[in-house]
Amino acid sequence: MIRYYATVNGRIRQLDERTEGCWIDVINPDEKEINSLIQQFALEPDFLRAALDDEESSRIESEDGNTLIILDAPVAERSEGEVSYYTVPMGILVTPSHVITVSLRENAIIAEFAEGVVKGVQTSLRTQFVLHVMLRVATRYLQFLKQIDKLSSSLEKQLRKSMKNKELIQLLDIQKSLVYFSTSLKADETTLEKLMRGRYIKLYEDDQDLLEDVLIEIKQAIEMSSIYLNILSGTMDAFASVISNNLNIVMKVLASITIVISIPNIIAGFYGMNVAGLPLAQFWWFPVAVAGGLMGIVGLILHKKGMM
Repeated sequence: MIRYYATVNGRIRQLDERTEGCWIDVINPDEKEINSLIQQFALEPDFLRAALDDEESSRIESEDGNTLIILDAPVAERSEGEVSYYTVPMGILVTPSHVITVSLRENAIIAEFAEGVVKGVQTSLRTQFVLHVMLRVATRYLQFLKQIDKLSSSLEKQLRKSMKNKELIQLLDIQKSLVYFSTSLKADETTLEKLMRGRYIKLYEDDQDLLEDVLIEIKQAIEMSSIYLNILSGTMDAFASVISNNLNIVMKVLASITIVISIPNIIAGFYGMNVAGLPLAQFWWFPVAVAGGLMGIVGLILHKKGMM
């Protein structure tokens, strides 16, 4: 699907057809649309295919006046009442006359521009438009990281009360999301630092300031993800130790109960033998009293030792 947008009266509006300086949004194009874009803008076929590769990492490349920028963008997906966080590649192609964004699926960041949520952006100012997209990507990372921090804090409180596997599994999913974020952010940082040198896209003074803001946001997100990941790893190790300790306590109590319960069996087996001369064998209550007394003594000893 190919859609065209341009800034009209200070807001981005959708167009019926392509115009000079418009922004072109491409979502999961078919082979016919890919070939059409290659012919219209003299694009490298590998540029479009790389932007549509779900496993592609963040990078920047230039060829014949066209520049390809691939960023790892954060995504939050809600399923069965739970939120999962991961990253997807988002391609930005900068041609001499247009900016083309390419993605495999609908992207919330791109949707904000398409719906006119982001104001004060001129699609005709290609470099500035690209930097505004990057700034939204960095801002979305920070937003999701704050959500992840709140979610992990809530799960920690639940885990202290319940100690169930469900909460631990959710914490593992969060840890995995933080690893994805951390890896993607570092790759995005490398791409932005290459862009800062001005070798791929010409940067004016205002563009430099905007790019510096993007880099600051990305570095802040990297720091936050690293801190949250370290805290979460330590928390999970602590809870794993607590659960293991609780299991040891349960096993110790069960072993103590087994010892106490085995005493009547020993006494019954002793007096149940067909042997004459056992002490006070004629009184039925004597073995019961001995068994009860020994159970009480052993139970008291185990209790004092903290085993019951």
